[in-house]
Amino acid sequence: MAKEIERKFLTIDERWRRDVQSSQRMRQGYIAKTDAATIRIRIIGTDAAFLTIKSANSGMSREEFEYPVPVADAEALMAMCNGGTIEKTRHVLPCPDGELTVDEFFGANAGLTLVEIELPSEDAPFSEPDWLGAEVTEDRRFYNSDLSARPFSTWPDSERALALQPA
Repeated sequence: MAKEIERKFLTIDERWRRDVQSSQRMRQGYIAKTDAATIRIRIIGTDAAFLTIKSANSGMSREEFEYPVPVADAEALMAMCNGGTIEKTRHVLPCPDGELTVDEFFGANAGLTLVEIELPSEDAPFSEPDWLGAEVTEDRRFYNSDLSARPFSTWPDSERALALQPA
């Protein structure tokens, strides 16, 4: 059984761009979402795809199971998704304390940028970059599965403005 321990943050500006080591375009959708789990299909670039099952509990620790699938199968599964698809570029940045990624969203979620760090334990400290904004780990509005059903572009202006203001 795999456990993902992840914290999620907003950014306060674009200084993170100076440290990008690699980037990959992604498209993903949600086949099913229940009280117990979400089932996601993700296509990375044009040559890789994964089926992922995540426990639906809120917070930084969730069960996660991920399996490679053929891209052609992933395209067919994408057509079965509920809600819209998520389009983003995932940027990988150096971090001595875990895997640090910045997701830059496009399409219906354009304008939103989220930072994620995977950690070995919930209480593990990490070196927070000075461009890191408010933590949104517990805020379900920022879960990709929720963003596929209620995209950032549909949020009221006041709600979007609060999400984008510096911490």
